[in-house]
Amino acid sequence: MKIKYWVGLSSLEKLESAFIQKIYEYFGDIEYAFWASKAELSKIEGLNIKKCEYFLETRSTLDLDKIFEDVEKRGIKIITYDDERYPKLLKEISNPPMVLYYKGDLFSCNLDKTLAVVGSRHSSFNAKEGLKKIINGLNNTDVCIVSGLATGIDTVAHRLALDNGLKTIGVIASGFDFVYPTSNKQLYEEIINGHGAIISEYYPTFEPLKFRFPQRNRIVSGLSYGTLVAEAALKSGALITANLTLEQGRELMCMPGLITNPNTEGIYKLLKTGATMVTEAEDILNALNWIILKNNVCQNEAEDLTIDEKKILYTIDIEPKGFDEIQRETKIKTDDLLVMLTGLELKGRVEQIVGDRYSIIR
Repeated sequence: MKIKYWVGLSSLEKLESAFIQKIYEYFGDIEYAFWASKAELSKIEGLNIKKCEYFLETRSTLDLDKIFEDVEKRGIKIITYDDERYPKLLKEISNPPMVLYYKGDLFSCNLDKTLAVVGSRHSSFNAKEGLKKIINGLNNTDVCIVSGLATGIDTVAHRLALDNGLKTIGVIASGFDFVYPTSNKQLYEEIINGHGAIISEYYPTFEPLKFRFPQRNRIVSGLSYGTLVAEAALKSGALITANLTLEQGRELMCMPGLITNPNTEGIYKLLKTGATMVTEAEDILNALNWIILKNNVCQNEAEDLTIDEKKILYTIDIEPKGFDEIQRETKIKTDDLLVMLTGLELKGRVEQIVGDRYSIIR
């Protein structure tokens, strides 16, 4: 069971994800990497010598079975870097987390329509109201809101997602033994009980230390096709996430605010350098080239559809498309797509029309 080697490595606080990624990619097998000799490890270009010595001294002291069992006993689920379910967007960033610990149902979220929302911990009334207007415009769609479960804009974003029937993912800067801030405990419980997931790259016992918050930000933006900055001072975590968004090649969007508010200074700096201005939900959809189902499609019998079936409907929402076009856009395997299209026909959701094209039945 190779997963225990991933968990064992992530339980060592002095080993960051970059070290684990480097040894895994060099050897191509996590178990082999875990037991590699000093001579073998010395051949890896750029491997930190002190961290390597720490790893060699510490690994034999780990009870891998117990470490893994302790995670399972806490009701925490695990996805590792080599798992085929690992989020594809996150794998594209320069320093992806090697292990994702999560609670809730991550795969009930549409990971093909993820929007990060970040902003000030001391958010203004205007920012909250502006964000409310924008997220209300995404009401009852398949868009998933990603944020950091911090106070301020993060909390507002998660709460608005729940209020609008959207899934949401909270990325925390500690292990699951800690709920930080404690004021978000109820929100935390609501998210994991049917409204999305909370994820962390940290072993459950790791505390919410200051340096972990900027590290967390790369996952918030890395999971998302675009980032909406609702409010940001010139020196802020939100601005760090904005810069990470650009480094990761994702779409950066900003919500304008009062020019007299110091928490909008970062916003206008980003807008002046090319970020997309967002004043309504339609701006986000245009920037990301997203097509979403409107209420008549999304709500009507939506509860009996899988995520992949919804993807098919989104693909043919505007105009009928052939099998190859649907497969290209949804990335669903041929056999599975044939079964799903037949199932949707039986449910009365789609029909096959002239030229072997599929159309939604309105």
